[in-house]
Amino acid sequence: MEYQRLKVAAEDGLAIITLADPATLNAASLEMGQELHHALIRVSEGSSAARAVILTGEGRGFCSGANLSTGAGAVDPDGKPDVGKQLEQTFNPVVTLMRDLPIPFVTAVNGAAAGIGCSFGLMGDIILAAESAYFLQAFRRVGLVPDGGSTYLLPRMIGRARAMEMVLLGEKLPAAKALEWGLINRCVPDAELMPAAIAIAKSLAEGPASLGLIRKAMWTSLDAQWLEQLHHERVGQRAAGKTGDFEEGVNAFMEKRPATFQGR
Repeated sequence: MEYQRLKVAAEDGLAIITLADPATLNAASLEMGQELHHALIRVSEGSSAARAVILTGEGRGFCSGANLSTGAGAVDPDGKPDVGKQLEQTFNPVVTLMRDLPIPFVTAVNGAAAGIGCSFGLMGDIILAAESAYFLQAFRRVGLVPDGGSTYLLPRMIGRARAMEMVLLGEKLPAAKALEWGLINRCVPDAELMPAAIAIAKSLAEGPASLGLIRKAMWTSLDAQWLEQLHHERVGQRAAGKTGDFEEGVNAFMEKRPATFQGR
């Protein structure tokens, strides 16, 4: 598939996916969603040979939200738009793919992360933001409902009170405040965003295959009961114990040397 609104690069075990429609601050059009879905499928299937993924945006923004200039799309029998159809068919599968990636996922948020772009940014296992970046739940401004999983993510990440503030007031949340609230992991100077993201992603790419199992366990824990989660840990530990990386890790520990993991 030839991408028109994405750039995908591979280097040093990383897949770097860049939302690339800077004229719209990388607004999420249906076409961009379809391309992002395709790129994430390739990563999930191992086609890119990546061991970690970075998602960022080109130009001055990360993602300014849904591209409203393309219209509402589907129409219900009553003649009124079904704005949720694109979510069901395209964007819900995209954020689900982000959640279910078999390898670590880093987001590098530059500039605006608004609407569904806010959700994209918050899907990272490690979330970095430039000092000039901000997060915005803009839906009240256009009479819509938060989407892209934001009503799931926000209460779990920052609690009900702050989540309500974001979605009901629709005010910009600067990166520094997002860090203070615990919404992101790091806030860095603009010029250091991608170097910092690449450094973290490389360290993850050099890690053991169990990192994919760890991220899966953490996502599962958001919905699981205590005994369910203990069982999930047991199943994950069995899988991790069968990897060559586990054998290498034990040998390196016994030999008092750094481990060299192969991601398998």
